[in-house]
Amino acid sequence: MAKKLFVGNLPFSATSEDLSQLFAQAGTVESANVITDRMSGRSRGFGFVEMSSDDEATKAVEQLNGHELDGRKIVVNEARPREEAPPRE
Repeated sequence: MAKKLFVGNLPFSATSEDLSQLFAQAGTVESANVITDRMSGRSRGFGFVEMSSDDEATKAVEQLNGHELDGRKIVVNEARPREEAPPRE
């Protein structure tokens, strides 16, 4: 079963392809997505990577958490479920 990972503190120059290539060192990458701002299209400095198995996800966290990418130490951990925002009034 695939496991989703949160990747934070990304350099703004990082692309989804960069994430995919980096995480391929730890195993099979199902998907990689850098989150961008809707208005400017610029990276928001974080993204998500989905690994094909729990073992590969664990290996990716151990291997890449604190890894330096373009001068920034990235943060890698298991993604938490998205919390629902309270309704706007």
